Amino acid sequence: MIRNIVKTINLDDGRIINIETGKLAKQADGSVILRMNNTMILATVCAAKEANHGLDFMPLHVEYKEKFSAFGRFPSGFTKREGRASDHEILTCRLIDRTLRPLFPSDYHTEVFINIILFSSDGKDIPDALAGLAASAALSVSTIPFNGPVSEVRVIRTTDGKFKINPTFRELEKSDMDIMVGATKDSIIMVEGEMAEISEKEVLEAIKFAHKSIQIQCNAQIELAKIIGESITNRTYCHETNEEELRIDMNKKLHEKVYTVVKSVQDKNERAESFRDIIEEYKNFYDKEELSEEKNNLIEYYYNTIKKEIIRQYILDEGIRLDGRKITEIRPIWSEVSPIPGPHGSAIFSRGETQALATVTLGTKFNEKIIDDALINDKERFLLHYNFPPFATGEARPQKGVGRREIGHGNLAHRALKAVIPSDYPYVIRIVSDILESNGSSSMATVCAGTLSLMDAGVKIKSPVSGIAMGLISSSDRSRYAILSDILGDEDHLGDMDFKIAGTKKGITAIQMDIKVNWLSYEIFEKALIQAKEGRKYILDEMLKTIAIPRTELKQHTPRIEVMIIPKEFIGAIIGPGGKIIQKLQEDTETTISIEEIGKNGHIEIFGNNKNAIDAAVIRIKKIIAIPKTGEIYKGEIRSIMPYGAFIEFLPGKEGLLHISDISWKRLESMKESGFNEGDTIEVKLVSIDSKSGKFKLSRKILLPFSEKNTAN
Repeated sequence: MIRNIVKTINLDDGRIINIETGKLAKQADGSVILRMNNTMILATVCAAKEANHGLDFMPLHVEYKEKFSAFGRFPSGFTKREGRASDHEILTCRLIDRTLRPLFPSDYHTEVFINIILFSSDGKDIPDALAGLAASAALSVSTIPFNGPVSEVRVIRTTDGKFKINPTFRELEKSDMDIMVGATKDSIIMVEGEMAEISEKEVLEAIKFAHKSIQIQCNAQIELAKIIGESITNRTYCHETNEEELRIDMNKKLHEKVYTVVKSVQDKNERAESFRDIIEEYKNFYDKEELSEEKNNLIEYYYNTIKKEIIRQYILDEGIRLDGRKITEIRPIWSEVSPIPGPHGSAIFSRGETQALATVTLGTKFNEKIIDDALINDKERFLLHYNFPPFATGEARPQKGVGRREIGHGNLAHRALKAVIPSDYPYVIRIVSDILESNGSSSMATVCAGTLSLMDAGVKIKSPVSGIAMGLISSSDRSRYAILSDILGDEDHLGDMDFKIAGTKKGITAIQMDIKVNWLSYEIFEKALIQAKEGRKYILDEMLKTIAIPRTELKQHTPRIEVMIIPKEFIGAIIGPGGKIIQKLQEDTETTISIEEIGKNGHIEIFGNNKNAIDAAVIRIKKIIAIPKTGEIYKGEIRSIMPYGAFIEFLPGKEGLLHISDISWKRLESMKESGFNEGDTIEVKLVSIDSKSGKFKLSRKILLPFSEKNTAN
C-alpha cells in the first residue's frame, strides 16, 4: 500500500517546491521526489549494513545524472544513450558530497550510495541546487545516521541589485555573481561560486541571504521526518574497535617525540619521514605474531590522532606552524614567464613546496569546446585544464585518467580567471596547469600561474588575479581559534576549514569553502575573508614583479587573428556553393576562416601565421561583400569573350559586360582586334546598373585618353 507524504516549501517569488516520499523507489533506504514547476528529481540513498574490514573513513558515493529525455532531447554519439558523467554532472556531485560528508558520524564507516536523477525539466529552472535538497531529504527519511538535514541554494544578484534564490538560466546570465551555498539550520558547510570582482562585504551578504532560505528548507525536512514518525529512527552500528590501554600507552610514549618533530621546522618530506620513524620504532616493540593487521590499523589510527592533536595545540599555543611560519605569513614565492618556448604563453609559479606550470594556447573558433549536456547546449571559448601527476607528491604509482578532483580544481581556477578575460577577445584560449609539486593549495597556484601565462601570451586581461587558501584551527571547546593564511597540505588535512579565495585588487572572482565543523560563525568567516584579502594582495604584488602587464605584442610564433563583422546577407556569398569560395579563399591565402551568423551580422574570424596572409584574405572578403557603385573604377578579370564584348568579373561573384564599343575610342570590327584573352586583368569603370535586371555595364575606353585620330575608321 502506498503511503504518499508531501511537504511543500514556498519560495519568496511564488514558486513552490514539493518533496514527496513513499511513492517511488520504496526499496531504497530513503527516496524522495522533488518537484518545482516542471523540474522533477528522484533522489535515493542506500547504505550497507556493515563496514568493510579496515575502513576508518566515510565511503560516500554521490552520483548525479541528467536524463536527456528530461528536456525532450536525444543524447549525441553513436549509441544515443547517456554515457559517462559530464563535467557539469561531476561538479554537481562534488557540491553535494562536500555538503553532506561532514554531517555523517565520524565513526560511521559503511558505504553509502546517493543517486540523484533529473527526470524532467522545462529548461528554465536550474536543477543542481535542488539536487542537494533532494539528497538531504532522502537521507532525512531514511534510517541512515546523519546529523542533518542540510540544503543547498544558488544565490545571485539581479540587475536591480537584489539577491535572488535559485534563479532561472536566463536570470543567471544577467547576474554578476553565482554562489552555491550548502548549510544546516545553524551553520554554513560549503560555499562555491564565481563573481565579477565583488567585495568581501557583498559576498558575505549574499551568503547570509542564502542561509535564510536554507533554514526554511531544513525545517521542511524536519517536519517531513516527523510526519513519517518512528520508522526513521537511526540504525545502530559499531564500526570501530578500540583499545583504551593501547591509546594511553601510545600517547605516553610518543607525545614528546611527536612534539619534537612538530617544532623542528623540517620540509614536507623530511617531516613525513621523521613522523614515520617514530611509529615504526613503536611497532618494533611488538612481535610479528602480536602485530596483527587489526592491531596495526589501530596503531596507525591512534598515531594520526595524536599527531593531529599535538599539531593543532602547538599552533594555538605558540602561533607557529609546521614550517615555522606565523599565522598570517605567506610562503616564499618565485615565478617565471616563458620558461618553455613552444606554447603561446607559459609561466611557473612556486609558493613554498607547491609549484604549477601553466601554458596558454590561442586558437580559432574551430577550437571551441562544444558542450552538449541534457540542459546545456553551448560552446566555451575559454578552457582551463588541471593535471595532478603522482610525482607532484613523490608518489611511485601510475598516472590514471582525469578524476573528479582534477575536474573540480580546474573548474575553480577557470571560474577565478574567467571574469578577467575580455568578452570580445577574438581567440579561443586554453590554459593547461600541470602541478609539479604539491604541499597545499595547488588550485590557487594554478590561478597565479594561469594569470602570469596569460600575460606572457599577450592576452589583454582586465586585471591580474591571485589566489590563496585559508585554514582554521580551533580548540575543542571553541574558545580559541587561529585563521591560517596559505595553508600546507597537512594543515588542510588536520584543520577545520579549507577556504580558497581568488580575485583581483578590485575584488573577488571565485570562492570555495569547505567546513569540517558545524559551528562556524559569520564573525570567523568575515575575519577569514579580510585576512585572505591581505594575503591575496601580497601574492599579487610578488607576481607582478615578474611581469606587471600583458605583453603588448603576441609572440612571433603565435598565429594572428582578424575579426570582421559583415551584414548577414553576405554570408552565403563568402561561403559560396558547397563552400567552394571560402575553401578557395583559405587555400589561396593560407589562412583558416570561420564564419557564423550572430544576430543581424555575420561574424568572421581569419586566422593565419603571418599578417600578409591575413591582409590578403581581408582584401578578398571586402571585395566579395563590396556593393558595386556607379562611377567606381575596378580591376577585373576577363572571364569570357563573346563576339559582342567581354564579361569581366570586377568584384568576386559579380560580372559585367564590357561591350565591344566600350573597349576603346577606336571602332573595333571584331573582338580579335582588342587583343584580349580570357584570364587577362584590365581596369574598367562601372558606368551603369540596370534597375530591373541588375546587370552591370562596364567601360574601358572612358579611362583612355580621347583623340580624333583614335576614332577614325
